[in-house]
Amino acid sequence: MTMNMKKITLLTAICTLFFSFSAYANTATTNSKSHEPLWRASTTANKIVVISDIHIGIDDKYAETVKNRPLLVEFLQRLQKTRDVRELVIDGDFLDEWMVPASYPAHTDSAAFYDKVVANNPTVINELKNVMASGIKLVYVPGNHDLLLEKKTLDKALPGIIQARDVAGLGAYYTGDRKEIVIEHGHRYDVFSSPDNFSNKELTGSDKAMLPAGYFYARVGETWVAEGMPAIKKNYPVITTVPDKNNMDQLGAYAYYKVLSSEFARMTPKEGFTDKMIDVRIGGVNGRYSIQDMYPVVQADGTISAPVLFKNLQRNWPERQKANLVKVNSSFYDAASGAIGSEYFAEQAKNQYLQNPNEKVNVVVFGHTHIPYYHKFADNKIYVNDGTWIDINGSYRPATRTFVIVTTGKKNRAGVYQYMPDGKVNDITATVTH
Repeated sequence: MTMNMKKITLLTAICTLFFSFSAYANTATTNSKSHEPLWRASTTANKIVVISDIHIGIDDKYAETVKNRPLLVEFLQRLQKTRDVRELVIDGDFLDEWMVPASYPAHTDSAAFYDKVVANNPTVINELKNVMASGIKLVYVPGNHDLLLEKKTLDKALPGIIQARDVAGLGAYYTGDRKEIVIEHGHRYDVFSSPDNFSNKELTGSDKAMLPAGYFYARVGETWVAEGMPAIKKNYPVITTVPDKNNMDQLGAYAYYKVLSSEFARMTPKEGFTDKMIDVRIGGVNGRYSIQDMYPVVQADGTISAPVLFKNLQRNWPERQKANLVKVNSSFYDAASGAIGSEYFAEQAKNQYLQNPNEKVNVVVFGHTHIPYYHKFADNKIYVNDGTWIDINGSYRPATRTFVIVTTGKKNRAGVYQYMPDGKVNDITATVTH
């Protein structure tokens, strides 16, 4: 995979035309009512509905899902009336611990933090309880933004929810009549978002420090948003020499630099390069950190590395993949280069599951990217991404409130749909097919 792959920003130019001719589409032209089903249901409960990246937050001042929250509640109410729905799977990034600005007081208790997120979103939590009461199986798969959410904390908020977990902060849920469908968030394959118990061991003196680099970038980004997204000229260090193509270690470090330099050129908070703006007291990390602490530069020995946080991040990627139960390893270069687009994750769905001889999977569903995506392979196996429910989808401007429906049976069907403000369910599969 090359460094000039499609960037998320290019996806904003994709056509916004949505198709509503699906068998699942609601053709009502008036505002929806909570007692109406989402579509004309069949008599067989054979549909698995997948939503992810809801990102409900601890404070509505900077939570990402506030305007869409009433529509999410309405969607859940109508889901309960849709009799062919077997399961609702929340595929990660449900309760958000990452999107808080630097001004938010540092917390030391993630369980208490998540309790407050639950308390700030009672309508969503209550409706999820009603989903379970209606007979629909409710399943949760961990995401990166709720990486530190423990099973007992979610059990307390939603008694009866099924949690698909394997190692801390990760999970994969196999479902369908033949366990032919697998659902996971997708951050397992992302160098910026998967649990990282290796990079900061020297700094923290412990292998308990599992927060990945993306947590720190998210805090910087949210600080910038909270400040009104100022456009400030930054003069961060520049690496002008591209490493030799045969030096994969340094080529990976350079790829990491390119992603960060691009992101930090876009996110320009008022704080300076050396200001200790991010105060972290969770996930095994205890300190205040600046952009400089995490920014890759050329070191005295000529190698590229961040000076404090995530030093030589590329070197522990094989070990980290093993600890995170990745089935088929990717190179750090590909993982770093591909983390800001969709194609890399489609490739992971293929490599990890659909063309893995040790797997019997026909359909893979990821979240994480916020970009709805559908691809059918030559053997009729399917990879699909369910997008997001955040108010403004900066990764894919044409659509938010998107979800996936997978039908299980002798043959699998899958599609991507959008819940509209007027209550329609639009089939957008054709729009997001690759």
